[in-house]
Amino acid sequence: MQCAKDAFAARSGRAYTGRMNTVAKRILLVDDEPLILKGLRYTLEQEGYEIMTATDGEEALKVFLENQVDLILLDVMLPKMDGIQVCQRIRENSNVPIIMLTAKGEDMDKILGLEYGADDYMTKPFNILEVKARIKTILRRASQPAQQEDRKVIRVHDMEVNVVNRSVTLGGKDIRLTAKEFDLLQLFITNRGKVFSREVMLETVWKYDYMGDARTVDVHIRRLREKIERNPAQTEFIFTKWGVGYYFTDKD
Repeated sequence: MQCAKDAFAARSGRAYTGRMNTVAKRILLVDDEPLILKGLRYTLEQEGYEIMTATDGEEALKVFLENQVDLILLDVMLPKMDGIQVCQRIRENSNVPIIMLTAKGEDMDKILGLEYGADDYMTKPFNILEVKARIKTILRRASQPAQQEDRKVIRVHDMEVNVVNRSVTLGGKDIRLTAKEFDLLQLFITNRGKVFSREVMLETVWKYDYMGDARTVDVHIRRLREKIERNPAQTEFIFTKWGVGYYFTDKD
């Protein structure tokens, strides 16, 4: 039996967790502070994750490109290449979940991270229990197929949203969305005409007691619009209900 387990691990290149058909999720930690890396690595390994580390932006990209990674904790301030640049480069080819880590309190760093495709951010010093909770939530949503409430593919005009493999096409062309952008689109498209406040979207999409700024929602909505609205001057899908929130409609 053990030989079979070892053979599985060797073929997959991933650690065996002791449960049949279960492979440890691999997390890439990127930070130039050794104590933070050491503490995060120890804590997350105790949770059963396989951990890889990098101490600068260039090393982070190299590790990511050479390995299968399920989630990245990425510091903003890094030598050689900062976290924002790393996030942007990764987003050119991958939708892997990214949580930005920043020691700064300025909103601009947080917003910039989200603008370039980060799924979430945390400000140092952070509570390790909150880090674990966010990681579990994001990995669970990324690894489990979306529930099919009615059908696999939802079509709105020439947009097709596949809620099982989490893909989107518009006019036959693939649209690359981050995990949070897809979650927002799915929320909207399965509740057409319903207005969602920022607070409700945070509770529904982020799925935990979110301590961040509600403007996080605005940033994600803006990025989603940029990808699915073909004419910035004429809204086609996602509309604003001033003073309330946002809603999706396929009506003219």
